[in-house]
Amino acid sequence: MITASIFLVFPLCLALAALTDLFSMTIPNRISVILMGTFIVVALASGMDWQTFGLSFAAGLVVFLVCFSMFALNVMGGGDAKLLTACAVWFGFNDSLATFLIAVAIIGGILTLGILLLRSRAQEIMASGLPIPDSLLVAKKVPYGIAIAIAGLLFYPEAPIVQAAMRAVL
Repeated sequence: MITASIFLVFPLCLALAALTDLFSMTIPNRISVILMGTFIVVALASGMDWQTFGLSFAAGLVVFLVCFSMFALNVMGGGDAKLLTACAVWFGFNDSLATFLIAVAIIGGILTLGILLLRSRAQEIMASGLPIPDSLLVAKKVPYGIAIAIAGLLFYPEAPIVQAAMRAVL
């Protein structure tokens, strides 16, 4: 049951966050709460040592402080900041966190360029019959939850908790 939680909760929450951000430009708080709560339960039930557990929350705290600063400067949305913080806890304080954060930045840049291009060609695209969510056209923001979700799904197998679960299964 614990192993199933490790392999299901994180990917499902990221997929839900990406979809809700795409269509409504919001990421529900419950997604970040579920990610944090599930991590605590899974980490304790799987026998994660206290040092790794503490470092995972230290990683989340560092990411939260940076994201909160960006939110205060109106550079990042609050839902994105909370989602990125919750993801950081799953990745822990190690190389996989750095890889994940770099991937979020790169994918977010590509996403932003794509959305800017989409907005500049919106009339042509809609005239061709392709549906475009209104949230992408009306808002001046970028649904960064999509970039967080893609990077999270790409690099999730490198997360320490997943590596430990895979060793236990094999």
